[in-house]
Amino acid sequence: MNDNHTGELAVMWAEAALAQAERQAQARKAGTRTYALTLGYRGEAFNGYARQPGQLTVQGELERALGVLLHRDVETVCAGRTDAGVHARRQVVSFDVAGEEASAIDAHRWLRSLNALTHDHIVGRSVDEREPGFSARFDAKARTYRYFICTSATPPLFLDRFCWHVPGELDLEAMGEAAMFLEGEQDFKSFCKAESAEGKSTFRNVSRTAVERVDMLDEDMVCIEVEGNAFLHNMVRTMVGTLVMVGRGKRPSRWVFDVLDAHDRRAAGETAPAAGLVLWDVKY
Repeated sequence: MNDNHTGELAVMWAEAALAQAERQAQARKAGTRTYALTLGYRGEAFNGYARQPGQLTVQGELERALGVLLHRDVETVCAGRTDAGVHARRQVVSFDVAGEEASAIDAHRWLRSLNALTHDHIVGRSVDEREPGFSARFDAKARTYRYFICTSATPPLFLDRFCWHVPGELDLEAMGEAAMFLEGEQDFKSFCKAESAEGKSTFRNVSRTAVERVDMLDEDMVCIEVEGNAFLHNMVRTMVGTLVMVGRGKRPSRWVFDVLDAHDRRAAGETAPAAGLVLWDVKY
């Protein structure tokens, strides 16, 4: 990697850490208490995670429910904003409450009320107090996504809303070899939505990739798992679309290196459908 880009990333993460430390200090001074809510959701009903005027979103539903519980507007921060149609097994959301509000929070009662107030496709799993100023986004060390592909000859009966149907065999060995080129800290400009990359750093660190066959509800499934510190817009789905081209024998494994080197979205494969992608886990 170019040393200039390495330095740029180091400065970016250092500035984020400093800003987070300042937020924590301010929260302690103000006597604010911070909570982390872990939730899962099915993405097909929502126009993405982030709130949007006039649109059904996960954040909009969640903040509406929290507003009812706290009798005021509540602003939340999530570990990773998911696009329309993308699911989450373990999304983490942080929010602040005043000291007197915290005394009324009972985890069991809160979860029961929250699940009654939000959309049926959202499930709150736990709520825990964290250190003041904790941020679900900036304190996250790694995020893991899993993408599911059905290779059965016939369309999946039960999993049609949770996978990409690609009938026929995929060369998993070749896909695994190709995926290794995606590991490490490098420029992923070829793997993100072009307009979202303007004026922003497109360097990210992918710590691990895995391609394996799994059995789910009597369907032939392939799971592609990607873990990294952060991801660009459509990055994982473009990675999947590119790896599928390798799996179908349309490109050799080393082609992925050429895609990275091109720094051009047009060099990569298609963006895989949103339905197969799941925000699987977040590490702190």
